[in-house]
Amino acid sequence: MTRSALPNQLATGTRHAGEMCEKGQTMQGVKAIFFDTFGSVVDWRGSLITELSEFGAQRGLAVDWTAFVDEWRGAYKPSMDRVRSGALPWTILDELHRSSLETLAAKFGIAGLSEDDLVHLTKAWHRLHGWADAVPGLTRLKSRYIIAPLSNGNVALLVNLAKFAGLPWDMVFGSEIPRAYKPDPQVYLGACAMLGFAPGAVMMAAAHNYDLAAARALGMKTGFFARPTEYGPSQTKDLRAEGEWDVVAQDIEDLARQMGV
Repeated sequence: MTRSALPNQLATGTRHAGEMCEKGQTMQGVKAIFFDTFGSVVDWRGSLITELSEFGAQRGLAVDWTAFVDEWRGAYKPSMDRVRSGALPWTILDELHRSSLETLAAKFGIAGLSEDDLVHLTKAWHRLHGWADAVPGLTRLKSRYIIAPLSNGNVALLVNLAKFAGLPWDMVFGSEIPRAYKPDPQVYLGACAMLGFAPGAVMMAAAHNYDLAAARALGMKTGFFARPTEYGPSQTKDLRAEGEWDVVAQDIEDLARQMGV
């Protein structure tokens, strides 16, 4: 090492240490971390395409299952918006998924599905695989923080999903508890209140910027990690952090590292 290089390296090291100290002070009061689930923790698209393709092969159905899955997910927000607007009474996500499935089955020319088939396909959303970093990262975080999903899924869906994917939640919040869907404030505030924490003691972690913006507006801490293939190879949104989030990580394992575990 040359003498001239030493001051620059020391300055860089001092700056990094200062950044870590500042982040540590900001995160010091965090007691719990809530996670968005679909897309952030589990790979809904890849999981559904694989399962529905296998179902179609067994039944001899010639269907573009990738397009089917993309449209099924595309119906997700509009169906919840109908509940928010009052066009539909309170309806859990399983029932919204079932309604969208029936509409898409007709559109894609899938005939002859029995009631058992429709139930089985609807519950494919209960059998989604986690991203590779999800379980290791969540397990690390669980050693220090309370961790739970804060998702638009209903309780049965989230419990079954946790069992299937091995997600080590401390507890499960479902949309039927506040009877609302994100980004409505009562979803975030209600979950914080159930644990007896002020919003500032809770972090919302997600791969979706809108979710973090809603949480931050209520005083929650925020953690972002991108899932650039969530929507497939042509994804254009949520490829990077679009806000001044408290932590920006590569994935959940990196989030755990930055949170000190």
